[in-house]
Amino acid sequence: MPTAAGAVRPYDELRRQLREAATLGSVGHLLNWDQETYMPHAAAEHRAAQQEAIAKLVHERMTSKRIGELIAACETDPGVVADPAGIEAANLREIRRDYDRATKLPSDLVAELARTGSLAQEAWKAAREKSDFAQFEPWLDKMMALSRRKAQCLSAGAEFTEPYDALLDEYEPGATARELEAIFNPLAARLSGLIRELSRAPGKPDDAFLHVQFAPSKQHEMGEFVLKAMGFDFASGRLDVTTHPFCSGMAPGDTRLTTRYRDEKFTDALYGSMHEGGHGLYEQGLPKVGASARFGEPLADSISLGIHESQSRMWENLVGRSREFWSWLLPHAKKFAGGPLDRFSVDDAFRATNIVSPSLIRVEADEATYNLHILLRFEIERRLISGDLKVRDVPGEWNSRFKQLLGIDVPDDRRGCLQDVHWAFGLIAYFPTYTLGNLYAAQFWETIRQQIPDLPAQMSRGEFGALKAWLNKNIHQHGRRFKAGNLCRQLTGKPLSADPLMRHLETKFRSVYGL
Repeated sequence: MPTAAGAVRPYDELRRQLREAATLGSVGHLLNWDQETYMPHAAAEHRAAQQEAIAKLVHERMTSKRIGELIAACETDPGVVADPAGIEAANLREIRRDYDRATKLPSDLVAELARTGSLAQEAWKAAREKSDFAQFEPWLDKMMALSRRKAQCLSAGAEFTEPYDALLDEYEPGATARELEAIFNPLAARLSGLIRELSRAPGKPDDAFLHVQFAPSKQHEMGEFVLKAMGFDFASGRLDVTTHPFCSGMAPGDTRLTTRYRDEKFTDALYGSMHEGGHGLYEQGLPKVGASARFGEPLADSISLGIHESQSRMWENLVGRSREFWSWLLPHAKKFAGGPLDRFSVDDAFRATNIVSPSLIRVEADEATYNLHILLRFEIERRLISGDLKVRDVPGEWNSRFKQLLGIDVPDDRRGCLQDVHWAFGLIAYFPTYTLGNLYAAQFWETIRQQIPDLPAQMSRGEFGALKAWLNKNIHQHGRRFKAGNLCRQLTGKPLSADPLMRHLETKFRSVYGL
């Protein structure tokens, strides 16, 4: 239908409305960042009320009758839909998807999820500090009940095989639990075989490099130094300290990273900062600002959390744990540390940061064992949503399954089922995207190495511009224009497979362990 002279196109009006809703939503992101970093504990109750109010307002904006009318008008506008592969058609397709999902959720449920998540976050912090799951149990029980209700609402009119799929679809559109199970279980078997092989190796790396005393203030300076080299724009972002590291791309020109420090094992903070920096580069690479600014629209949002995680895991592992990376960073690290690292060589750093050893904490796990941590969480939360597992039984199930998968006895709740904040927030079905990220990262990396042949030499000089430019061009700038699986085929010529990840792990670790 033609638009009268001087009239605003429905598509342009729709974009304006979405931007207004996203601006309001960014206030919620800012409130959450503040709660995780600087907010006084006594403010928790009122912060929950603030989060509840913002979530309700955003949901009402996004599900308004006017938004629905504008979407319908755009769907009959040849100027928008004539080219199904065009930018406007792709944007509209994803706007429709978001609207249909959002309108299935009652405003009171959205508000209650936000309020409960804010309060549960504070309860988790206190329970984790005391290593007391019983203190967190009623909050997790409530969050799981709300999540099951959310899944039930989202399943209306949809063909999900199980309630968990409705929640997974929010983070990894189109994926199902059965599909993930078909990938994860064989992957776990192959990883277990590699781990057993390495455990029998005669020449295990020395980990002395990891236990050097390194002041947190100097670790922070080094983290910022590495992030700048990666290309993170500190004029549009910052790095702060929190209990559980995260990245928040909350608004145009405002991407915030957090990490955590301890006096020893400085590499935990280094890799945590690089991991969140990978997320941050994705957020800064999305078309939120400039001539093609689309803030608030799907084409300025990430494709999926699996793809988002591929960016963080790529920088953390494929770059950060490489010999080339340490060839560049070690001389600088020695200056930041002020002496304690002087006796170590590049080979010492490379081998120490690639030790395979089952451990308790997911965010500190090596590349080979990490995905077993994810499989554990995937299994437990899937059973919690189905009702096969009661919240009160989580610690026992966690400890038992952890022993089976990683061969370690869990000594307490703090280092067991209370180590992650995700369930407190209601981020159910989020964990599988970490393993998907590892798979996507390895597959993209093989293509990148073919297209940038001298990348190892560049990395050894601390030059990461070509890598960042490749990611900006091939992944970041598209937003949600392509589905994750389609993008993978488009960039690599193949569907997602575990083979590239296993090739990477087997090649590197057999070299490190002299096999």
